[in-house]
Amino acid sequence: MKTYLIAALALLVWISGANASGSTVTKEITPDETYMFARRDTCDLFMDIYNPAENKDTLAGGGKKPTIIFAFGGSFMTGSRDAEHYRPWFRAMADNGYRIVSIDYRLGMKGYDKIGVFQVNALDRAIHMAVEDMVSATVFLIDNAETLGIDPSSIVISGSSAGAITALQTDYETSNGTRWAEPLPDGFKYAGVISFAGAILSRNGKLKYDRKPAPTLLMHGTDDSVVPFNQIKIFSLGFFGSSKIAERFEKFGYIYNIYRHKGHNHEIAGAMYETVPEQLFFLENNVIGKSGYCIDATVDNPDIAFPSGK
Repeated sequence: MKTYLIAALALLVWISGANASGSTVTKEITPDETYMFARRDTCDLFMDIYNPAENKDTLAGGGKKPTIIFAFGGSFMTGSRDAEHYRPWFRAMADNGYRIVSIDYRLGMKGYDKIGVFQVNALDRAIHMAVEDMVSATVFLIDNAETLGIDPSSIVISGSSAGAITALQTDYETSNGTRWAEPLPDGFKYAGVISFAGAILSRNGKLKYDRKPAPTLLMHGTDDSVVPFNQIKIFSLGFFGSSKIAERFEKFGYIYNIYRHKGHNHEIAGAMYETVPEQLFFLENNVIGKSGYCIDATVDNPDIAFPSGK
């Protein structure tokens, strides 16, 4: 049973006591391990693994805290898995006992100067190339779970902007059993999805899931002009943002938390460090504890600055 009011009250208590992003925590971090997880015609793909910080609690609810795969942003044109502005988030999550796996993926829109209606086929191709690479990274972790100390039944996928699109789309393809998910083991399900300003591309009309999707955390600016907060829809083609995804999850009883950052544009894609408490609440309650808390909140977080001092 989904709980809204109780979840919201619990979240307030959680955030008030959280020390995940306190000023005493160093933001510097380097990977503990790096592996090549796939070889493509055009490039080799690598992952950086940031293990939980030493002496931090890696157990919760009677099991290991999940491993979180992360995909960077950059409009499928640019970006890198080890960009400096992601490191404070990597550090904060490691300090809270989580393993972060930051991955490469192929940049299918590289060389384009814009993304619009006339580039939809190229965008579709780029998204599914990235999905293919995220699935390959997942398979690598599953195949090497014992060596890496990973619970293969507890893998969360996440991303920023284009990476958030990749994470949401990967769970969408997995839940619908499409060919993009075929390399995954039979019956595999992601334990959760964390999206920082993402969307899902569908050519089949309204969003539909053949199998219940993973619990999903959605962070998005209500005035996002890069990735739609609501939707862009032309006939059966749709690009569905966080608000529309939440609407569909609500209709079918799927578990979600959405934080609608009022008046914010696409900067929410990078507001990962600033929103760590909400992420920890989601992970420890809906992923680990399987509590079924649904939260739909409009927020104005003073730690997230508006561009140009707005």
